[in-house]
Amino acid sequence: MNNIPNNNHRGGWGSRLGFVLAAAGSAVGLGNIWGFPTAVAQNGGGGFVLVYILCILLVALPVMLAEMVIGRAGERNPVGAMKHLKPGTPWYWIGVLGVVTGFVILSFYSVIAGWTVYYFIQAAGGALVVPEGVEDTAGYFGGLFGEMIANPGYEILFVAIFMLMTILIVAAGVRKGIERAVKIMMPMLAILLLALILRSVTLDGAGEGVRFYLIPNIEALNARAVTLALGQAFFSMSLGMGVMITYGSYLSKDECLPSSAGYVVATDSIIAILAGLIVFPVIFFMVAAHGVPLENLVAAGAGLVFVVFPQIMGELPGGDAATVLFGSAFFLLLVLAALTSAVSLLEVVVAHFVDDWKLPRKKAAWSAGVIIFFLAIPSALSFGAVGWLSEGGLLGISVFDLLYTLTFQIFLPLGALGLALFVGWGWGLEHASEEIRHSTPDFRLEKAWHIMIRYVAPVAIIVILLNQIHAILFG
Repeated sequence: MNNIPNNNHRGGWGSRLGFVLAAAGSAVGLGNIWGFPTAVAQNGGGGFVLVYILCILLVALPVMLAEMVIGRAGERNPVGAMKHLKPGTPWYWIGVLGVVTGFVILSFYSVIAGWTVYYFIQAAGGALVVPEGVEDTAGYFGGLFGEMIANPGYEILFVAIFMLMTILIVAAGVRKGIERAVKIMMPMLAILLLALILRSVTLDGAGEGVRFYLIPNIEALNARAVTLALGQAFFSMSLGMGVMITYGSYLSKDECLPSSAGYVVATDSIIAILAGLIVFPVIFFMVAAHGVPLENLVAAGAGLVFVVFPQIMGELPGGDAATVLFGSAFFLLLVLAALTSAVSLLEVVVAHFVDDWKLPRKKAAWSAGVIIFFLAIPSALSFGAVGWLSEGGLLGISVFDLLYTLTFQIFLPLGALGLALFVGWGWGLEHASEEIRHSTPDFRLEKAWHIMIRYVAPVAIIVILLNQIHAILFG
């Protein structure tokens, strides 16, 4: 791919490949590993995957292109871009919401990411190999997880390690830090994905898992499943938190925005679907080997990754060596997925500090990263280590769950709705199309994009938001 010159003093991507890998890395996160397969398993298998892909094309792709357009036209972070494109109006509050959302999400996301670092070290050290004489393997792995979340020192230490890696990458800059890192991490992630898939599909029961995952069962679909597929497609693309605006602000005027958005969406979708080819064969191996009901496994949430998967790895054919190798590779995959997402979240905040507060990049990265680390501590302690921060404590809900609900279920759809309305009605489609035509004079899907971003996307996002509010109020 051709080199892309810096578009301004803030720096820029060295190539389209660097941008696509960084943007796709932002979208590829821990939710792809357990959130997407869980949603698929609970909502009709392959039929849900089909609807998910349609929602990606009809809703997520138009909104992603809109974010990139805002970023490149504004050449600033979400707040600065809105102020630049529509000065003297309150539209910039949408950008503020995006920066705050990314800030808060990283504070609790880093806790789960810290768990992946801990488990990678444990897996590489042989902790997933069940000691001789232990008959209750589920209890053993549940104890391993419980020991970690009940130990404040462990949790805070591994959050610190993860945040340190994130800060160092972002502090080095767009080209020398983020782009250089993703050019290493994303190929590693792809290699690990393929290696783990090759191992998973050879397990007993794997064929049934693949059939369940890829063959559509239209009869199992209902209105709720379609709504959930829409929400999953939307959230899996990191939309509504200003990431694509920020990354788009580093793009050259010569870069074709529609094709760049298409590359990012395609890369993320492929990785999400490939991740399912790891998870479902392994889950159905457990079903075949022990008769464990499928619904019990997929309902485990985070426990699917940190309790159920380690237990399965301990029973894989090939002995202790296979357990160590497969377990290490799997949790390294999780670390890489978490890190590429965390880098993008921190970059949103850092870009705001650099653009609007005029801080040097390194000072901005360290300041934002350290503050986020300290904000992460209450979430890390809310899994039972500190009672009043945990479920049933002072607020009746854990700090982690509270922040998750506010950001993923409320702030993200509100932010994306605001962005769609800004491009469709506030700033205006003619200005947006003019920005696209800088590099793509023949934008053949222009009219279709206008309809999607002005009418279809806002309605779809409102449906997501109402569904989330209903889930919060009524369960």
